[in-house]
Amino acid sequence: MSEPRSRPDPSDPRHDLPDPGHRLPDPGHRLPDPGFSLPDLGHVDLDGTTVATRILEPVGRPARADVVLCHGTPWSSLVWGPVAHRLVDDGYRVLLWDMPGYGRSAAPADVPVGLDHQMARFAALLRHWRLDGLPHVVAHDIGGAVALGAHLLHDAGFASLFLWDVVALEPWGSPFFRLVAEHEEVFAALPGPLHRALVREYVAGAARHRLSPEWVEALTEPWTDAGLPAFYRQTAQLSPAHTRPVVSRLAELRCRAGIGWGAQDPWLPVDQAARLQRALPGDPPVTVLDDVGHLAPVEAPAAVHHALADWLAAG
Repeated sequence: MSEPRSRPDPSDPRHDLPDPGHRLPDPGHRLPDPGFSLPDLGHVDLDGTTVATRILEPVGRPARADVVLCHGTPWSSLVWGPVAHRLVDDGYRVLLWDMPGYGRSAAPADVPVGLDHQMARFAALLRHWRLDGLPHVVAHDIGGAVALGAHLLHDAGFASLFLWDVVALEPWGSPFFRLVAEHEEVFAALPGPLHRALVREYVAGAARHRLSPEWVEALTEPWTDAGLPAFYRQTAQLSPAHTRPVVSRLAELRCRAGIGWGAQDPWLPVDQAARLQRALPGDPPVTVLDDVGHLAPVEAPAAVHHALADWLAAG
């Protein structure tokens, strides 16, 4: 892998975040719309593709520490927006990135987007950033596998690692994943309206309660039109073969770990949290959020922030 090169992109780290509501939704309640802004994108040339990044700085004071947030699939760093702003208000510098093939990190068709490649890219991105001290890493969904792989297989150092509803232990991957892997070309040929409806339903199905139309639109927008083939390409390239080497080395984790899970996660059952706790060293604490599905950073940003704030303060 070649070393990354920066392409400066002027950005304004200032931000405004309307309060999206700190109360968990009642049954039938629609989750609030995104209601926040993020800084302009920066770009890093990495492994034959371009990685979109955003850095949020605390205003008027030095950062307490660096926190890197890793997203999952079929999401982007957007899912961490509400939590990122809260962490910045706590005095942390927050670094976001879209994995190649996701969000604003478009990847050409010949660029591999499997988990093994994303693990190596994350380790390279951390080297590129040259942070002062080891970062705290918070990862969701396949972002957990990527962070664990960067640490255990590519020697990336972390101050701590907090894992939210993460892909690691088998079984993972829905029947939809397997169907796409077997028939990627068929799915990629779907008419645009049918594809958009499929993606919207897939995204909405991750949450315990209904996502607002604004959130559904924000999360599905990268996968529509030009992003249609990319959606099926990244889905088809996800494989437990890339998480097994990581799982076999979980006991070698070299940093403090924490685990969070939505009690009603429809994609990764909550009992995986206890299994992961047993597999990791140091008896890591587990936070389970009641009435929350797979998209905890979107469904319950205040509760996720509270858990992370306590976690970071303890370190």
